[in-house]
Amino acid sequence: MERATPNGLGARERRETDRDPDRGEDRRGGRNRGSAGGPAPSGFSLLPWLLLGMGAFSHLLQGEAASPWLAGLGLLAFNSLYIYVVFRSFVEEKRTAASTRTALALMVLVTGALALGYGGSWLNFFPLLGLAVGACLRGRWLGPAGVGLAVSAGVAAGLREGWTDGLSIAYGTLLSVMVTAAILSLSQAVRELRAAREELARRAVAEERLRFSRDLHDLLGHTLSVIVVKSEAARRLAGRDPEAAVAQITDIETVGRQALTEIREAVTGYRAGGLTAELDSARSALTAAGVEPVLHRSGPPLAPRTDTLFGWVLREAVTNVVRHSGATRCAITVERTPEEARLTVTDDGTPTTADGTAKSTGPGTGAGTGLTGLRERLTAAGGSLTAGPLPHGHGFRVTARLPADPHDPGADSTPAADDSGATTNPADSARTPVPSPPAGPTLGT
Repeated sequence: MERATPNGLGARERRETDRDPDRGEDRRGGRNRGSAGGPAPSGFSLLPWLLLGMGAFSHLLQGEAASPWLAGLGLLAFNSLYIYVVFRSFVEEKRTAASTRTALALMVLVTGALALGYGGSWLNFFPLLGLAVGACLRGRWLGPAGVGLAVSAGVAAGLREGWTDGLSIAYGTLLSVMVTAAILSLSQAVRELRAAREELARRAVAEERLRFSRDLHDLLGHTLSVIVVKSEAARRLAGRDPEAAVAQITDIETVGRQALTEIREAVTGYRAGGLTAELDSARSALTAAGVEPVLHRSGPPLAPRTDTLFGWVLREAVTNVVRHSGATRCAITVERTPEEARLTVTDDGTPTTADGTAKSTGPGTGAGTGLTGLRERLTAAGGSLTAGPLPHGHGFRVTARLPADPHDPGADSTPAADDSGATTNPADSARTPVPSPPAGPTLGT
């Protein structure tokens, strides 16, 4: 399993974000060689419309044009400028460049000169100019430019061929500007929506992988710690108390089966370990490690989301107590007020670092990721997680806070007390049952 980085993405997710082989796109280099929806449009899509100028070309070849060399140069200049402008219009940086706008202005001058000088089929260059304008211009300049070009085309055609033909040329020019701009804008919007959808899909995959890696860390870190502690207890008891050793081995079997169930639930995303179930598991783990568990619980039942998040925090905090602290006593306090809910886990063992691991450099220690991931979860829910040594230098405290849910119907209810003085959360009955460790001594109050 790859290690998750602080920005929430593992190495594999970063590689997939940088490069998506299905779309043939390298995001770092900005290259796009096409996607599942087909290649992006380019200037080639507007080249066939040059056939509108075949009438003028035929007029030139038949020698009917006055000053044929001048007409030929004008025809060559228009076609060259048209190709230059439409190909640059499909790249944002080139479309807005001064050279592209200059070429478009030259097209306007060449088109007007050819239309006024020769008339007839040479007037068809106005709709071609409209295609170039529709491809090149965007935003607030498009409407005025299209209307102005259509009026100019109508006036030029009317002066040469009559106002009936002038009206037709004006309508064709305006239509070519607006339709071209609409089609290209719609195509760009579709591409942007497709890119946004694919980006959301990639982020969803990355978030799900991160969720699973966090759940797996929390599940296995706690479970394996309990198994190690109980295995050591069974080894110590094997010689002098075989029955107690068998009981510890039975606990190991139960914990292993529970871990299998929790991993399956983590894979499907339906696991919601309640605080009450985690308190039972914490009691068993602490007792097996020779740590006295002490519970204080006050206030009404917790909201379902708060109960689930506090369950994860308690699991990680108890795991660190068992693995790193060498404590003899662990106090767990759950409080609920109208403003917030608070979970505090305090031990009297060796001070540990802020990430919940021991300062020593012995085997099995080092920078942990459990409390860091839990801090991110609580922060996303509007809460906070603090962890650090106690002021007097002996012991460690983990405190989780979450704001009260104003829509939680349990906020005004009276908590129910069990035989040990602890309260139970009614929300636990609605969750998927999680197998609990075998019964042991209840937590002191």
